[in-house]
Amino acid sequence: MTPADLAAVISDCVHTAIRSGRLSADVPSEIRVERPRHRHHGDYSTNVALQLAKSAGLPARAVAEVLAPLVSMANGVAKAEVAGPGFLNITLESGAIGALARDIVLAGDAYGRTERLGGLRLNLEFVSANPTGPVHIGGARWAVVGDVLARLLKAAGADVSREYYFNDAGVQIDRFARSLLAAAEGSPAPEDGYSGAYIEDIAAAVLHRQPEVLRLPEAEALAAFRAEGTELMFDEIKASLAAFGTRFDVYFNEKDLHDQGDLDAAVARLREGGHVFEAEGAVWLRTTDFGDDKDRVLVKGDGSWTYFTADCAYYLNKRGRGFERVVIMLGADHAGYVGRMRAMAACFGDDPDTHLEILIGQLVNLVEDGTPVRMSKRAGTVLTLDDLVEAVGVDAARYALARASVDAMIDLDIDLLTRQSNDNAVYYVQYAHTRPCAVQRRAEEAGIGKGAPEDFDPSLLTHEREADLLGMLAEFPQVVATAAALREPHRVPHYLEQLAGTYHRFYDACRVLPLAGEDPDGLTRARLWLTEASRLVLRNGLQLLGVSAPERM
Repeated sequence: MTPADLAAVISDCVHTAIRSGRLSADVPSEIRVERPRHRHHGDYSTNVALQLAKSAGLPARAVAEVLAPLVSMANGVAKAEVAGPGFLNITLESGAIGALARDIVLAGDAYGRTERLGGLRLNLEFVSANPTGPVHIGGARWAVVGDVLARLLKAAGADVSREYYFNDAGVQIDRFARSLLAAAEGSPAPEDGYSGAYIEDIAAAVLHRQPEVLRLPEAEALAAFRAEGTELMFDEIKASLAAFGTRFDVYFNEKDLHDQGDLDAAVARLREGGHVFEAEGAVWLRTTDFGDDKDRVLVKGDGSWTYFTADCAYYLNKRGRGFERVVIMLGADHAGYVGRMRAMAACFGDDPDTHLEILIGQLVNLVEDGTPVRMSKRAGTVLTLDDLVEAVGVDAARYALARASVDAMIDLDIDLLTRQSNDNAVYYVQYAHTRPCAVQRRAEEAGIGKGAPEDFDPSLLTHEREADLLGMLAEFPQVVATAAALREPHRVPHYLEQLAGTYHRFYDACRVLPLAGEDPDGLTRARLWLTEASRLVLRNGLQLLGVSAPERM
């Protein structure tokens, strides 16, 4: 029985109490069921009586005393006791607890998935680094967090489209093209341009494609370097992200917004809403009406668009494609965008709390021997995603970046992340996955199977360590749903580490396979079901992180 199953049982009991006249109260929309800190308090605890007390007009403890006998009579429940100001501590029957092992094995990949966010159509934009250089280490963080969040949202039932905004228009691309041209000519990089070995590599690749490009007039040469160089750079970005296990459903070009007239259409829509005005020779959006610290320019005095106008057009484009919620992940250096973007959504007539969500992430440092690593071998000035992967590998990098809350700046310690010991969190969890794999191999070699589902006896799983493990396994769907709803992917690796520790303690305390000369019995088979369930949850959790689940280490 999972927490969700028990919450449904408690909800039925609440409705029974109301129908019978023992309670008159409003049923809460969500009933929380949690594992108590101390085992002697039972398998689960709920504060439903405290939630009901106000509408019932009774002390919470009195409400709990009404519900306790009803919950105690429910199938799978051994007893429900009132505690403290009105908590219900619930102990399940051993069969109800143990049956979860079979349920998990039969569910397989589907275990952990829910429909908590079913029906939500969501556009998730992340990374979106300009194609003027490799993905830097801060972008690597979003490459993981965005990818894991997309997996979690899908596991919680949402319809998610992963999108990369490809900024191939504007001043930065002009600087990039001039930098490539200078490198091709053997000249120093422009003062406001880009440098590094990657610029020389891409310039050489453009020359290989167009050997006569340097003989063209400067404007034509710059156009060639802009087009070819941007394509080559973005191909590299895509390749780096793919090698890192991050994929996208849509790569959206900013240039398309300009070519399709989307900027004009967005300004016209904003003007219709009465939010556009002209002053100082420019066209403005009155975002201060919706909490922004100042109004924003849409069209500059020289008639050129601002970056903000493209942001407006892009948001409107996403909403026009049918996305109910637009989620944008930005680095800490873009925190100032939140106010203007929310105001922009409001100017379009949307509710920023419903239709727009902006997540801000903090910086990442790579540390070796206690000292920050500052320089990239190829990019010159910034560390890149490829540098990170070269230093610690894909699994360690993804796990470490997903493990930290995006609100916190993190230092990635190369020495720790390459260490094969329990100090390294990803190694600890992956090693926990190899142990049930090893048990299953030995069982197969000995000709011992777990038997058919109908032969599984869950009531045999009564050991304290078995109960602990089953309780942890039961938490997985709730962890996934909560991580998705709160946009907190770090909850998954922290859960996996707790599960790994719980499995290790079970493994040390409970012999699964019989000793030489002994025959397998019902307990052997029951523990094999529990072993397989543990392996599946560890694997499913690692898959949500995009991290491999090795069978041997």
